[in-house]
Amino acid sequence: MRSLEHPDATGSGAATHKPGLWELFFGFARVAAFAFGGVLPWVRYVVVERRHWLTPDEFTDTLALAQLLPGPNIVNMAVAIGARFHGIPGAAASVLGILGLPIAVVLVLAAFYAEFADVPAVERALTGMAAAAAGLVVAMAAKMAVPMLRKRFWPAAPVMAVVFVAVALFRLPLWPVLLACAPLSIAAHWRVR
Repeated sequence: MRSLEHPDATGSGAATHKPGLWELFFGFARVAAFAFGGVLPWVRYVVVERRHWLTPDEFTDTLALAQLLPGPNIVNMAVAIGARFHGIPGAAASVLGILGLPIAVVLVLAAFYAEFADVPAVERALTGMAAAAAGLVVAMAAKMAVPMLRKRFWPAAPVMAVVFVAVALFRLPLWPVLLACAPLSIAAHWRVR
């Protein structure tokens, strides 16, 4: 395994570690084992902060690609990260790691939920988990936004604000908002550069 330059505080350095196939599998399996209600914040923690496979900027770029592709974002992220280091075998190892345990757990829980769905304690527990998941998503969004705003405030901030207002406040569909804002974001970035 080769070592690369350590990323600086702004996230502009290169990744520090190239994972092997087993490391990709177990890294994503660990994420799947500990992530409840939202896997993406945990993927960012493991991939960027703990294992240094990607820099914050590389993670954000990969997430942008994963969100534009069809299918679940987290599976797209696993494919992209695994393929980056080991091609098809890396993508397969990452996807098996991220999906193996959750599929087994969901099958078991689905059987229990079918039996106990109407129990008030179960309903309250699910409501609490939903709130925690929302908090994880907000925390991850803030972690991703801060470095981007520090480096590229003027092209990034207006686009972030427009997308937030369009999707969160006006409840416009995500695809038309992305199709409209992506070219504006690219043009704003090129103009600032």
